[in-house]
Amino acid sequence: MAVGTVEREGDRVQCHLCERWFKSVTAHLSSHGWDHIAYREAFGLERGASLEGDATRKRRAALMRKRRVLDPAIRQGVQHGIEMARSGLLAKAAAEAARGKPQPEQRKRKTLRTLAQIGPEARAEGRRRQGTEQLRRTAAEAAASLGFESIGALVRDRVGQGVSLAAISREAGLHKDWLSRKLAIVDPQAAGFAARADRRWDAPWLPVVGELGFADVADYLTDRHFVRHETVWAIAAETGFSRRAVESALARHGLARRPHARKRNALRQRADEVADRFGFADIAAYLADRRAAGWSWQAIAREAGQPQTWIRRRAREAGL
Repeated sequence: MAVGTVEREGDRVQCHLCERWFKSVTAHLSSHGWDHIAYREAFGLERGASLEGDATRKRRAALMRKRRVLDPAIRQGVQHGIEMARSGLLAKAAAEAARGKPQPEQRKRKTLRTLAQIGPEARAEGRRRQGTEQLRRTAAEAAASLGFESIGALVRDRVGQGVSLAAISREAGLHKDWLSRKLAIVDPQAAGFAARADRRWDAPWLPVVGELGFADVADYLTDRHFVRHETVWAIAAETGFSRRAVESALARHGLARRPHARKRNALRQRADEVADRFGFADIAAYLADRRAAGWSWQAIAREAGQPQTWIRRRAREAGL
């Protein structure tokens, strides 16, 4: 007999152990020294799978119906079970009992048959629903960690203060792009509020950046701060806005401020020039090569035409 199946012939059921037929395998198992729980586990059968023939099951069902009417203990037990099922405690207890245990073979086969009847579109929709629920739980937990009843309430409060979605995400312990990407899914109204607020805060900037050849504020800030490596003070001087207004605009558009942007860019160019002069991809490769050849820091500094302190600092940054 196959594991995970119960063979039936009319009013009889076949025993997996001796392959004989009985009206009730449950009653027969004691002759093998087994009980029905061990038998079900050994042969991959569900707890609810009947081990009796149809006639025997019908007689037991009729007897139980009478006992539910006549036996107070049975009535009390049935009522308790109904209350547990209604409250969800029964399902929770079943889940706890099944935790860590392998699924019976009979249940696996039923599951596979059910899944085979579900089309790919329905499965995809189910995964989407599950993903959305997970996103909503994450959003609710993030909002609760900051003392808000919902993610929408958190976003409205912070955006109203001029805080960017990226900054709110980081404050809530999420990836900086989480709200920018997921807010429209978990709370479309809050996403619309944030978009309108962004336009409102950007309104004074648009004429200024438009005269400088940019269609929106984010493009302008990216060009000045990340491409040209202009400092916040330089951007403030060019646009006529305060330093805090520039920092707020960077945060609002999810652009991380780079302190000393001009100096750091000049330093990077200086290091690249040294590496290029001697045919290396970067300063770290150049220094590693010279140190491997046994050169002193003084000799490397003399060849590079740079102060020895500058050479040693670049080496520390490269982990040499």
